[in-house]
Amino acid sequence: MKNGMASKFKTKKELDEAILKEKAKGTPDLEIGQKYGVTYRYIEKLITREKGVNVSSLKSSKEIKRLQPQDFKEEQTTVWSFKQRGNWATHSGEYRGNWSPYIPRNIILKYSNPGDFVLDYFCGAGTTAIECKLLNRQCLALDINEKAIELAKQKLDFSLSPGQPELISDPTKIFTYEPKLMVGDARDLSFLPDNSVDLICSHPPYADIIQYTDHKKGDLSHLGIEEFLKEMEKVARESYRVLKPGKKCAILIGDMRKNRHIVPLGFKVIDVYLRAGFKLKELIIKRQHNCKTTGFWYANSIRYNFLLLAHEYLPVFEKSESRPQIKEESSSPLIESKFTKPKQKRGIKELETTTVWIFPKEEFEELLDTNILLRYKTKEGVQVINLTAEGEDSHNTAQNQKIKSKQNCLLYLKAVPAWIKSVDFDENQFLSKLQSVIETETTSLIEGSTVAILTQDIRKNNYLIPIAKLILDRVRIDEARLKEIVIVTTNNNSSNSYRQPNGLLEITHYYLLIYQLK
Repeated sequence: MKNGMASKFKTKKELDEAILKEKAKGTPDLEIGQKYGVTYRYIEKLITREKGVNVSSLKSSKEIKRLQPQDFKEEQTTVWSFKQRGNWATHSGEYRGNWSPYIPRNIILKYSNPGDFVLDYFCGAGTTAIECKLLNRQCLALDINEKAIELAKQKLDFSLSPGQPELISDPTKIFTYEPKLMVGDARDLSFLPDNSVDLICSHPPYADIIQYTDHKKGDLSHLGIEEFLKEMEKVARESYRVLKPGKKCAILIGDMRKNRHIVPLGFKVIDVYLRAGFKLKELIIKRQHNCKTTGFWYANSIRYNFLLLAHEYLPVFEKSESRPQIKEESSSPLIESKFTKPKQKRGIKELETTTVWIFPKEEFEELLDTNILLRYKTKEGVQVINLTAEGEDSHNTAQNQKIKSKQNCLLYLKAVPAWIKSVDFDENQFLSKLQSVIETETTSLIEGSTVAILTQDIRKNNYLIPIAKLILDRVRIDEARLKEIVIVTTNNNSSNSYRQPNGLLEITHYYLLIYQLK
């Protein structure tokens, strides 16, 4: 045990009992850590071991003030940002790592109808099941942890009394179906027939980031990355089997950081589901709002040149009615590039310190270029290249010119398919050309240099082509490691955005892939 308050206890058991009493009183973890000289991780593991479930608060009762979110509008773009987590009905945030109820609400409303059968195989505290109850969907929610199921049952134990009509706009249209909860394993859905589920909506653990049980057998949250992905293959195959053709499967997954470099867990899990047979319909970015960007964190972000993880991925997969062979299409040939001068904004006060960069639309390119240059231009010698189609002008409106020297510290590639105004986009040709440019231009980079690639997803035959993922999978940069995946967007993302006539979301985000040469 550490020095300080912890040293006053004769045994570890006495210390643990004192911490549990503080938790029962509602003392914040930060205060407990400072008082008893223990880490956040120590408190988390203690609660999980003693209570059988990973919760931040031991008080689970909640007075219901309303049963619907106020002023709710469905999301219409690919960037979802909920500043308030959502606390209607019995929703609360004490179950660590559970998702905002705004996420399943949007997914359920977009991709299912009243009476449909919704499956959540990582139930946790029952957020999805609560939304199904409120939105008139049948629901089966399972979790490998029986204590989580007990907690979910408590949260689902609510009804509308005769004296509470003000809680919901139309009391006659609620509580048609009570969700079914059970202890079960997402890797084995043998109790469900083939093609029996209308929607899968779930939030898997993130490979040993948050541990949800005290080493319970089968708990995926205790696995390392490779083993986690191997087990998720079983989940994906079962998901494909039980889902009806034409229906959707939505999951929330995030990235990890190891040794100051990003581990693209989100793209790896997406790949698992694609290999199981699914097609990608949407790739939504969920922005996180609990990242501190001032003081200690800001200083260290600049000093050690790393960004705080502030995004998660919400892929929406579809089990297609059939598996048609997509005809390869010809496209306009890509020229090598346009060399451009970056637009740098003078007098910028602070750099972005998280993995989500949001800029005003009218200053988007200036602020983006400025943040890249100030973070990754360590010495003289920068090369900025726009990948364009033959016969087209560069998208960048700055004066076209080479700004390179014999040795460069930064290669910045703007490889955005939407900027290539070809009628037929060929992703294979696009990736091949990008690889060729990288092989040519990295020869002038010095040791420790940065390669930054700006790109964006694109639609083809009503499905989404995840360009950033394909670049990570198929484009090679010798002697380089992936350092960051940054999401870049404008500040006009809103649920009030124009609804697309085909029901698809407006793609409003870019990816910035940051590689560091060893």
